[in-house]
This record gives sequence, C-alpha cells and structure tokens, in this order.
Amino acid sequence: MKAAVWHGQRDVRIEDVSEPPAPPPGQVQVSVAWCGICGTDLHEYVGGPLYIPLHKPHLLTGVQAPVIIGHEMAGTVIEVGDGVKGFAVGDRVAACPIIGCGRCRWCLSGSMAQCDRVAFLGTSWTGGALAGRLNLNAYQCFHLPGSISDEVGALVEPFSATVRAVERSGANSGDNVAIIGTGPIGLMALMAARIRGAKRVVAFEIAQKRIEAARLCGADAVIDPLTVDAESAGLEATGGEGFDVVIECAGQPATVLMAGRLTRTRGKLVIMGVFEKPAALDLTDIVFREKSVIGSMSGYGLYDETIRMMTDARFRADVLITDHIGLDELISKGYHGLLHETENHVKILVRPE
Repeated sequence: MKAAVWHGQRDVRIEDVSEPPAPPPGQVQVSVAWCGICGTDLHEYVGGPLYIPLHKPHLLTGVQAPVIIGHEMAGTVIEVGDGVKGFAVGDRVAACPIIGCGRCRWCLSGSMAQCDRVAFLGTSWTGGALAGRLNLNAYQCFHLPGSISDEVGALVEPFSATVRAVERSGANSGDNVAIIGTGPIGLMALMAARIRGAKRVVAFEIAQKRIEAARLCGADAVIDPLTVDAESAGLEATGGEGFDVVIECAGQPATVLMAGRLTRTRGKLVIMGVFEKPAALDLTDIVFREKSVIGSMSGYGLYDETIRMMTDARFRADVLITDHIGLDELISKGYHGLLHETENHVKILVRPE
C-alpha cells in the first residue's frame, strides 16, 4: 500500500510500504477513509522533528524515523483482534492519537495524554493515518453516528483538542472569550466556545479568508491586529470588560505575547499553538495582574462529548473543509496550499487510497 513517510525536514515521501499485520489482541485494523493535514504535520515538515523520534527508538513503541505520518482520521474497522469488545467489522470510527503505557500515574488516573512515555499516532506509532490501513488500540477508537460523515469524522480529533482547551479554561455563559488565530484549530476553538455557551467570542486574525471564516463560524467580532490596536479593540468589543479567557492558536512569538496582554486581570490564557522555538510572555503583567497560563494538548477523554457537539448546527464543517486531495498530492497541493495559500485554505483532507 502507499503511505506518506517522514524521513526528515522537508523530506516526506509517498512510498510503497507493507500492509499492517493482523491486529494483535486488544487492537483493530482500520481502513482509512480520510485524514486531515494537521498544523503539527506542517511543523514536523518545516521545522521538525518535534515529536518524531529521530536518533533513538521511542521508549514505549520502539518506533524511530522514518515513520508513517497522519493522525486526524476516520475510517472503517476491517478486522478485530482477540479480546476486543464493542467493535465489529464494518463499524465507522474516528481515532484518538494517544497511546499510553497503561502503568504510570497518569494512565492509571485517566490522563493518558500526560503519560510519562506517551506515544502518538503519526509520529511514534507503528502506523499512521496517511496510509490505506493501520492497526489501532481499541481504546483509541470511537464510534461515528450516521449523522457524521467520514469527512466530518476526520475532524473529530482536532475539534476534541479545542473542546478540551475550552473545558480547561473553565469558560462559562458569562465569559468573554478571545481566539487568537483562526486557522483550523482557531476556528474550531471558536465554535467550541460558542457551542459551550460563552457570552461573547471575539477572533483576532490578519488573513482575509480566515476573517470571513471566523464570521461564518459565529464570531461576535473579528479584529485584525495589523490595522488596529488589539487591546483597545478588544476592550471595545467586550464593552470594556476585557477577556476572561484567551485561547492562543497561532503558535507565533508575537501572537502569544499579544494573547497574554489581552487576558484580563485574573483571566486565563490557554496556549494551544505549537511553537518551533521558545516564545516570551510579559511575566511582570502575568504576576501583577494574577493571570493564569494553561497549556492544553489533545482532546483525550472528551471524544464522546466532541462527537455529540459536532451534531450541533453551529459546527460548520463546510467552512473548515476547503479541499480534498489524493495521497500523491500531499506535498504539491496539501502542504503547499496550507503553507503558501492561507487565503484559500483552512483544512485539507487526504484520501489515502
């Protein structure tokens, strides 16, 4: 079968690889229908390795570059290993990329994403979703209802991460929420905050296509920080109240610094962006105004809630999905489009067949 294989920075190859073996006990084999291109994939391509083991095998899985990439997936179960309950051949599923050791304090307390030896689908697992099929632990799989197509199912993983970020922020119906950057994750964070009932959701974005997308996804206001003073415009958009919660989704030094300053006194800054290098916050401002800074990674533990939320009419998959491509077009149309044509694209889905 064909697969997208990461060998190094700017070196992802479409190769013929062996099909996975029959799933071992506790695992299922899934035929991938669609896989989304994640911002993390782009970071691994341009600036990696960030999470891919390069010089020594992963402690838990033994996997080492080159690796099959891709993790935002939906597909159909085609084979079931011994001991698996709750899944049968023909079931449509979305997948969580988290693989834990099952023995550390985090795994045993229900926080596998924080596992001391955590592995990830698409970076340190035996297969990736940018391939025709792969084996997954049954605990990684979640049933898709008939109301959610395979294409929309490929958005479950990234949307779950934003649902968790909103939950970790503690945002409620009385809060003003700012979303910094309205790429795929930012738009989903916007929708998650809206569906969870935030009072106001204001987006900060500079690209015209994504400004329009933010409005379609329910933003009460969209502010371009290149044309106005962000802090003053944010105060105006919230009637002088400021932002109780700010979710940083852009992963740039300038945006995280702005996000910290936009957070009101005793507000919460949630950082989701992936940074290729260390970035600064105004720590004097954080200390004097008693702001909280929270990291949020993955949507582990919230997949059923995420899938339920995606049946809400306010979840706009039609705004998010801007192209469908084949695996052979991953670099030429997928990566190139997302890196160099941001005015035209939000989320690109790949059919691995």
